[in-house]
Amino acid sequence: MGAGDQEQVGTERQGNQLHFTVLGPVRAWRGDQQLTMGSPQQKALLAALLLPGGRTSTAEELIDAIWGEEPPDRAKAALRTYASRIRKALGSAAGILVSESGGYAVRTGPEATLDAERAHELAVRAEKAASAGDREAARELYGSALAQWAGEPLAHVPGPYAEHQRVRLGEWRLGLLELRLDLDLQVGGHAEAVSELTALTAAHPLRERLRELLMLALYRSGRQAEALAVYADTRKLLADELGVDPRTELSELQQRILEADDELAYQSAEDPSAPGTEATRPAQLPATVADFTGRASFVAELGDELAQTDGTVMAVSAVAGIGGVGKTTLAIHVAHAAADRFPDGQLYVDLQGAGAAPVDPETVLGSFLRALGVADSAIPSGTEERSALFRSLLAGRRVLTLLDNARDAAQVRPLLPGTSGCAALVTSRARLVDLAGAHLVDLDVMNPEEALALFTRIVGAERVVPEREAAMDVVAACGFLPLAIRIAAARLSARRTWTVSALAAKLGDERRRLDELQVGDQAVKATFELGYGQLDREQSRAFRLLGLAEGPDISLDAAAALLDRAPEEAEDLLESLVDTSLLESAAPGRYRFHDLVRLFARACAERDEQPTGECEAAPARLLDFYLATARHVFAWDHPRDRTVDHLGPPVCRGLDFPGQESALEWLFAEGECLMAAIGQAASRGALRPAADLLVATKDLADSGVHSLRYERAAAAVREAAERAGEALPGARAGIMLTHAHALAGRFPQAETEAVRALALGRSADDPLSCSYAPNDLGILTTYLGRHEEAESHLDAAILAFRADENRPSEASALCNLSRVHTALARHESAVELAMQGVAIYEEMDSTLRMANALYTLGSALSAAGRVAEGLQHLTDAREIFHVSRQSRWEGVTHFRIAEAHLLSGDAARAAEHAEQAIALRVIGGEWRKATVLVVLGKALARLGQARRARACLEEALAIFEPLGSPESAEVRELLTRVSER
Repeated sequence: MGAGDQEQVGTERQGNQLHFTVLGPVRAWRGDQQLTMGSPQQKALLAALLLPGGRTSTAEELIDAIWGEEPPDRAKAALRTYASRIRKALGSAAGILVSESGGYAVRTGPEATLDAERAHELAVRAEKAASAGDREAARELYGSALAQWAGEPLAHVPGPYAEHQRVRLGEWRLGLLELRLDLDLQVGGHAEAVSELTALTAAHPLRERLRELLMLALYRSGRQAEALAVYADTRKLLADELGVDPRTELSELQQRILEADDELAYQSAEDPSAPGTEATRPAQLPATVADFTGRASFVAELGDELAQTDGTVMAVSAVAGIGGVGKTTLAIHVAHAAADRFPDGQLYVDLQGAGAAPVDPETVLGSFLRALGVADSAIPSGTEERSALFRSLLAGRRVLTLLDNARDAAQVRPLLPGTSGCAALVTSRARLVDLAGAHLVDLDVMNPEEALALFTRIVGAERVVPEREAAMDVVAACGFLPLAIRIAAARLSARRTWTVSALAAKLGDERRRLDELQVGDQAVKATFELGYGQLDREQSRAFRLLGLAEGPDISLDAAAALLDRAPEEAEDLLESLVDTSLLESAAPGRYRFHDLVRLFARACAERDEQPTGECEAAPARLLDFYLATARHVFAWDHPRDRTVDHLGPPVCRGLDFPGQESALEWLFAEGECLMAAIGQAASRGALRPAADLLVATKDLADSGVHSLRYERAAAAVREAAERAGEALPGARAGIMLTHAHALAGRFPQAETEAVRALALGRSADDPLSCSYAPNDLGILTTYLGRHEEAESHLDAAILAFRADENRPSEASALCNLSRVHTALARHESAVELAMQGVAIYEEMDSTLRMANALYTLGSALSAAGRVAEGLQHLTDAREIFHVSRQSRWEGVTHFRIAEAHLLSGDAARAAEHAEQAIALRVIGGEWRKATVLVVLGKALARLGQARRARACLEEALAIFEPLGSPESAEVRELLTRVSER
């Protein structure tokens, strides 16, 4: 639906236009003013006149519609009276109700609209859009049609006609819902659809199409056992209620799920010609170089391998070779040449395998799934689950994946397609001999003629041909390495007054390093010396010091801090290095080194930097910049929290932000660089600032995107502090590692870290860890079912936070204690503690943290039997989390809402919210997922869906048992009860 359609929907009641509604209470509006339509019988007459679409109804038909077989004695007189009153209520629009041949009619049109007619118009347009292949537009149009309903059609209107129409309109709405849900599944919204379908199947248990859609949505969400259980429940229900078997379509779907039919997998672009699908086809290949030269045999060999994807064997080509030999350039060239054989798209990623921090396959799969059109909320957690979904999406499609700069086969395997028709092209410095089925190509240096041809294409034949011998000397000095040749040729191209002989002479005299240009990385370093030697003093200093920074790239502001230069001056230096090809511009305001150039820059720093202490000072300045800026982010996101007061005093000012949104944007944009800086600081012994930066960037642990890197950085600092015997940074890194373990649901490991952190914090007299650690221990022992112990820890945390005058954290601990009291069935005190937390956050006007307190208060009230109050607070909390994009907290709140609905006996709503919790993925890792599955299982059992309930409970038990969770006993008991039904 276009913007114009949306505007029309929203403005139907503007001005003096008359608008009638029957898809809900029968009402009439003039503009925004509701008109009084009188008694239920008058509304029954109006409905009977509106729904026939302008056809004239006789008095007898209308009497029968309103009163049925027992009309009053003066029914015709009453009918005239009702019609007169309706005309009077309509005022100047009274002419819309007309009398004809002893009957009546209502004429709608431009002057008077009806919601049912609008819904029909939108549904027709949706059907046409779907027929044309525009699934997104059809989905929006069906959604707009469904939005016309405002409750039960003809609500509270008496008479047989109204009753008949209520059934018809309700059935129509269900049909439209099924069509929209079908489209939801077609565009990849299966995870979100499960929640709605669960509620609908509970409300309409005999409607098989809904069950079919639910089975497919569950299957595509990786929940095969539940999908099969839905079929089993349906079969039993139909046999018990109607004495029939499921329809053929449902039975066939069950069989296909049993066989894991590839065609059931989500297809984001089934019809390449369908409108709107082109945008979902990834085209991620980097630009090929215009002057690609040589490598003819390799191009042919790799092209032939990729062409074999028409057969039954997937082609995987691994291109190995030393750094700078041109692996990426060749792979990109071949990929572009083969792109027309992969019409469903091309994916690309730099796996950064040559660096200190290779990209995790789970992260890569997340980006690939997004590129293939999967919504964030539908992307599962875990490498295996993402890899399975990735293979399912590629089934039946023709997609080329270029995996550049792989470390080893283990990094590559999860990223490979699983069926014919797709291909993966891999580059790596290592020979991937253990990559099963791969066609291996070892790329060596260029032969002399290819090297000369490449040099000539860059510099120009008019300059090279007259000096062919000198040109051959140049490429020989470069060791025939393509990267070195390109750098040398670029230098010559930029200097029109130089001759080729002059460049050859310079290379021949360059610090007597010609022998080092022949093999390995040393050859690349020697090649880079050519460009490095031409830099002026400030450029060479910038080049050396930039090489000392970790991370995939660096921002201009961070680079300015590292270089101790004003941003404007730093930008000039960095751009000049880009011009020399020694630095790349990753994006506006961001810069990066090629891996080999970074190694060369570091070698230059060790060799040339004066004073020598600058090699330590530059990374320290960068760390100071990150810490100072992260402090500002923390202050925006955690107002009036005393935590930042305990961090080391800022050496520099860092960046300021106008508000919370821009602060968090910086934090998440710099996430990888921040984690790299922390790891680097730990390795060089800067433990206190490294630990403080962990504390200031705690929000990264909650993000999902950076959680794994954050955990690794925290572990690195904690281990380095342990080796160095530094208690304070060890304690702070320990509490952050505790937080990371807890988020992932690894509660025993988290508890071990928290106990160690508390001991270290006490020995260092650190108020930060001495308050955080007991708070964490209280949370963890609550999860582990040791509630009395949890209460003791949280009492200590509250005292510590109060002593530190850290009011926000005190409120957080009060809320945690409230949850303990709820678990101990001390409901009155649980509610009181939660209300104390709410009061503190209200005093501070802290919106986001208020959501946590409302979440706790809602849970406490629900457990105390005050479910309606609890649901209101939980709903308010969920809204805040949703607006703040805290999806995992939003998921946890859906879980608590589901618990509350279960307590009130509304199993259908409980199941719906539990499904939403699963779709959003909740904080607490697999353990929390299992607790949600238990609630879902209980709700489904009450709805009579015993087999699906059992599938949920069995999955929960499979999670709880390896964790040693006390919940296992309850789940076993529930399974026994479900089995007995």
